[in-house]
Amino acid sequence: MNKLIAALISTVFAASAFAAAHTAAPMAAPASPAVVNAQAKEAKTDAKADAKEMKADAKADAKVAKAETKAGEKKTKAHAKSTKTKAKARAKAAKVEAKEAAPK
Repeated sequence: MNKLIAALISTVFAASAFAAAHTAAPMAAPASPAVVNAQAKEAKTDAKADAKEMKADAKADAKVAKAETKAGEKKTKAHAKSTKTKAKARAKAAKVEAKEAAPK
């Protein structure tokens, strides 16, 4: 019974939505050529501004990526240098221990 009622209600809503979508709306008066030209100029100006903005964003993104790459390289070099220094210190300490442990 519930399915039958649900089907009936959905049919009513679908019919009302169809009717609302297909009612005739009054037509707007056609725009004058001057208005059309002004709208075209505005659209062209907006497109140019958007293109400039996108170009500037791309340039800024490239700079950020380059800076991040440089920072990563510096960090890697510093880590490698630190690791190398630590290894040298361990080797030197091992030599000193070996000398001290050797019989005299």
